[in-house]
Parts: sequence; C-alpha cells; structure tokens
Amino acid sequence: MSLAKLSVNINKIATLRNSRGGNNPNVLQTALDCERFGAQGITVHPRPDERHIRYQDVYDLKGQIQTEFNIEGNCQEEKFVELVLANKPAQVTLVPDALGQITSNHGWDTIKHQNYLQDVIAVFKQAGIRVSIFVDPNPEMVEAAKTTGTDRIELYTESYAVHYHQDKEKAILPYVKAAEMANKVGLGINAGHDLDLHNLQYFAQNIPGLLEVSIGHALICDALYLGLENTIQRYLYQLK
Repeated sequence: MSLAKLSVNINKIATLRNSRGGNNPNVLQTALDCERFGAQGITVHPRPDERHIRYQDVYDLKGQIQTEFNIEGNCQEEKFVELVLANKPAQVTLVPDALGQITSNHGWDTIKHQNYLQDVIAVFKQAGIRVSIFVDPNPEMVEAAKTTGTDRIELYTESYAVHYHQDKEKAILPYVKAAEMANKVGLGINAGHDLDLHNLQYFAQNIPGLLEVSIGHALICDALYLGLENTIQRYLYQLK
C-alpha cells in the first residue's frame, strides 16, 4: 500500500488568472479549496518572470496554508533563495531550470554540481527547511545526491509517463532501481512531472518508499471536466 501524499501544484491556476488580469480564479482560495478537498500539500513553482505564480502569491499562501507548503524553483536565482528563506515552507524543491524554460525537463547532475548543491542545501537546512532535489532516475545520481545533504530526491517522471502506455514494466524499471538506491542510502522519495490518472496508481504501487507526488498540469486539466473536488479525490484514490 502506498503512503504517498498528494501535493497539488497550482501554477496553472495562476496562469489562468494572469491571462485575464484581476484575481479570477483566486489562487489563494483555490489552494485552500484543494486542502479542503483532501490535498495533503500545496506546491508552487515561481519563476523569475512571474508568468504564473507571482512572488506575492507565495507570501499570501504561506500565511494561510495548513498542509505542507512546497516551493519549487531554480536556486541559482538569488531572488528565489531569498523568497524561500523569507517564507520558510515545509519543503523546498531545487530544480536546475534554465532562464525562460517552459517547464522543468531534467534533473541535477549531482556529481558535477556536488559542491554547489552542498553549499546551497546547507543554507536552506540551516533555516529549518526540508530540502528535496530534482533528479533523473539514475542510481548513480541518487547515490551522489546523498552526499549533498539533501533530505529527499524528487524523481523526474516524464520518461515514465511518455513510455507508460507502450510498456509500463520497462518504463518504471529505472525508477524502481533509483528508488532502491534512495532507500539504501537513506533518502526520502518524492516524484513529479506528467503523472496523471492513467499512470499514477501503477507508479505508486511499484516505487518502494514513495513519500509524495506533486501534480499540477494533469490534475487541473482533469478538473475542467470532473470538477476540482472530484478530481482530487480520484488522485488520492490512486495513491491508496
């Protein structure tokens, strides 16, 4: 049985709001509703151009969120580091984004960037913030992640999602191996990117020690048809 928590990424709600101006839909109210409907966490991924989540949203959310608040982003941006330290979320997820990137598309090279990650992770840990770092499903990268000082890894699941319908056993195998390494070295396991109602249950059932999934785009798309409360309940059911 999976014990993984569902953290809802609300970036797309902010994208919709920003496309028209004003405050409809209300990002803060949507986050509170997600919690009320059963979500066990709220994730935001602010980017420097504030094209979806604005920095002010993070301050507004921090004061109201009752579940776990997870802020994702590029720690190579000083503004991001300052934002996280000012708000002290339950968790910060460090993603190696390039400037202007549409969405995250690769994990950290935890060997090449070992010293950098050690330094930046220590800053967040000193502030009492749990740290997770985005990694590809590569046992070598997971093993090296341990010595960065991070608490968790977040497995980047796009490859799994892309290949799931062709051969789900083959698609998940690298993730199982990565998870086994994480368990061996004592790292917590999160996962995210393109997980949805089709592929989530199989992933959750086969990844040993999975603690949290962060889902945004697919969940918000499903909510257009199914309604937000019903959608969150369906995702939670996949994690049982």
